[in-house]
Amino acid sequence: MSEKALSEATMLASLRDIHLPAEAAGGAVAEYAAVLGIAALASVGCVAILRLLSVRTAANRRPDPPDKSVEQPGWSVDRRRVALLHKLRDQNPKRYAELTGDLYQPGGEPDLATLQEEVAGRV
Repeated sequence: MSEKALSEATMLASLRDIHLPAEAAGGAVAEYAAVLGIAALASVGCVAILRLLSVRTAANRRPDPPDKSVEQPGWSVDRRRVALLHKLRDQNPKRYAELTGDLYQPGGEPDLATLQEEVAGRV
C-alpha cells in the first residue's frame, strides 16, 4: 500500500472516530445558563405574539353607542350611576373628579339625581 493511500485510510478512520465530550465546557452551570437563555427568548416571543393579537382585537372593537348606555330598562340604581359616571367622565373630566373624590369611602357615591342633572346639563 502506498503512503498516500495509507494516509487517506488513516484520515477516513479518524473522521469516523470523532467523539464529542460528554460534558459541555463550563459544566452544568453553562448548560443551565443556555437553557434559561432559550426559555427567556421563547417567552419574549410568546409575549410579542400575544400582544400583537390583543392589539388587533382591541382595534377591531366597536364603541358602545353613547346615548344608549344610561337608558337601558331594568338597570339597578347602581348600574345607572356607573353609566352616568362614565358619561360624565367623557364629557367633563374636571367635574367628574369633583364628584368622585370620595367615591371609595363608605357612602361616598354621588347622588343619582345629581349625576343626571350634570349629564343632562352637558348635552
